[in-house]
Amino acid sequence: MREFIVEADGGSRGNPGPAGYGSVVIDAATGETLAERAEYIGVATNNVAEYRGLVAGLEAARDLDATARVRVRMDSKLVVEQMSGRWKIKHPDMKPLAARAARILPGSQVTYEWIPRERNKHADRLANEAMDAGKRGEAWSPSASTAELDARAARSAAPEPTGPPGDATAGAARARAALKETRGEAPRKGREELRAQPAPGGTWPAATGTPSPGGEAAIPAVGAAPGEGREELRAQPAPGGTRPTATGGTPSPGGEVGEVPAGPGDAGRAGKPGDASRAEKAGDDRRAAGNVAAAGTTTPAAGWSAPPDMGAPATFVLLRHGETPLTPQKRFSGSGGSDPSLSGVGREQAERVAAALAARGTIQAIVASPLARTRETAGAVAARLGLDVVIEDGLRETDFGDWEGLTFGEVRERHPEDLNAWLASTEAEPTGGGESFAATAHRMTATRDKLIAAYAGRTVLLVTHVTPIKTLVRLALGAPPESLFRMELSAASLSAVAYYGDGNASVRLFNDTSHLR
Repeated sequence: MREFIVEADGGSRGNPGPAGYGSVVIDAATGETLAERAEYIGVATNNVAEYRGLVAGLEAARDLDATARVRVRMDSKLVVEQMSGRWKIKHPDMKPLAARAARILPGSQVTYEWIPRERNKHADRLANEAMDAGKRGEAWSPSASTAELDARAARSAAPEPTGPPGDATAGAARARAALKETRGEAPRKGREELRAQPAPGGTWPAATGTPSPGGEAAIPAVGAAPGEGREELRAQPAPGGTRPTATGGTPSPGGEVGEVPAGPGDAGRAGKPGDASRAEKAGDDRRAAGNVAAAGTTTPAAGWSAPPDMGAPATFVLLRHGETPLTPQKRFSGSGGSDPSLSGVGREQAERVAAALAARGTIQAIVASPLARTRETAGAVAARLGLDVVIEDGLRETDFGDWEGLTFGEVRERHPEDLNAWLASTEAEPTGGGESFAATAHRMTATRDKLIAAYAGRTVLLVTHVTPIKTLVRLALGAPPESLFRMELSAASLSAVAYYGDGNASVRLFNDTSHLR
């Protein structure tokens, strides 16, 4: 089956104001641009323009091959979350557009992914071309478009830093490139955040945090019951009890339910003349995402870098397993279910991450969860690196009890009271004696300490699942339990945490999927 990537965007200069959309269909295997669509749509809001871009992109993909799998990538959390079924749609202008988009292709063929604005340049430039053409009283012309060339030039302008996970130099190189770009070209989207992304082959340095002793018990749980706000921009619970937020995505059940990226934390950003209205969208995103409060975090005396006498840290490179048949279906898939193996897509993802890690050449040991999907992913990497795989039961996914194999909607219908309790507290267990997120955190704290002691000063690949990885990151940052609901973790993604001899930790990389592109 062919696979397409649809990237779509829309903008409004006034919100509402003169608006346009752009969308592009890309061959997932080759990266070739197969179709472009753009149109000036008159006076409309940002959200309506984004939905129009989505519709145009899906229709273009259908016209190319109605049987193809389609991965929609957009920098609008609103559209991604609503089309994924996690946020409600109440605005009258968006309901018919969402319904139209849903009818274009069968839902089983389409998945939605949030991407940062800097990775959506092609569609963004098409939308701007359409608005510029409308301002001149003209229709957008494919033959006059330079969007693809401009997007390619922008992607190639930044240097590609190299280095292992945890290499602050590589991350700093990408940071300087991003800052240089923002000085040279004010973004279209007004005051939207400058979204820091891990560099392909590199990482962002992060301030060290002190892991909370005792896991969840050290930090009071905060209720996660969501509300609704203007144009549904306050997050609804994601399938699997997850809420998209500042870092995007979900502590999805087994990593299968509710994996849709959301935007990173918002920081100020200058707007292009005529486009300051895009700040409306950034403000909406901020209200939807909320702030990740680091209540209870202790500031380490050593700052963000360990003193020289601490020696080399134990660095955990955290690899989430590749896709299984349950991943695109967004079903609960923990440690108590059918234990699915990788799908064809998942096996290809495992091979790609194996090649990327082999090129880095920094992994010294491999430790994996005992579940089939992680053992298979770890096996692909081990074959490339010539290493053995050590199985660690503590790295297994959360047990979702009677919810295993069900969708979020099915759980809502069958066990509404248990689901509401689970969404409101990390202490609550899934129906049928599953494992609470608090219990998972306690297990992961013990597993982390055991592995730090066993692999002091070494770089170790841990092949595991969504909830364990997010828990390790949360503990490293000293973040509260609800921060689990505010991270996105893609299949076969890489993250990295370094642990120093004084007990401090540094998150060096999170949700890097550059090796899959």
